[in-house]
Amino acid sequence: MTDGVTQLLLDWRRGDTSARDKLLAALYDEMRGIAAARLSGERADHTLQPTALVNEAYEKLVRLDRIQWQDRTHFLAMTARVMREVLVDHARRKGAAKRDWGKRVTLTGHATPRTDEELDLLDLDQALSGLADLDETKARIVELRFFGGLSIEETAEAVDLSPATVKRHWNVARAWLYDALSDPGQADRDES
Repeated sequence: MTDGVTQLLLDWRRGDTSARDKLLAALYDEMRGIAAARLSGERADHTLQPTALVNEAYEKLVRLDRIQWQDRTHFLAMTARVMREVLVDHARRKGAAKRDWGKRVTLTGHATPRTDEELDLLDLDQALSGLADLDETKARIVELRFFGGLSIEETAEAVDLSPATVKRHWNVARAWLYDALSDPGQADRDES
């Protein structure tokens, strides 16, 4: 038996656009909570607000017509990826004029490696891309946990691994990112 969200996803996949709209209504508060958590460390005058982040992410998601939606976790995993894209695109636009759109990133449990300046989302994105070159699974876990706000259990379901394995990968990935962000040249050296 499928839950309500999964049924809406299946209906949307079959072409029912009203199911797509009902899905947004059903998951909006959760998506907005994820967006708010991602933006909570930003400057008070930051131009991208949680509602705008959700709306931009949703706009991108509805254009992904080739996705074979499976369930709530799959949808939230794709939401995490799209929110990352929206945030990075926004940072790049803002960074073209000045490079201070930074956010202090802790990756839950690790202090930011820099103490004299805030860590920029573009630096995190670059480091995460470097990690993906080495280990796509670990990078995906960071994306799901950090950008998507998924729990260890939800992430495990999304990547089809056990929660214990996800915890191990999450810890290794956070340590790798901490090192890469502490020494920006580290990611380039690791790739060679």
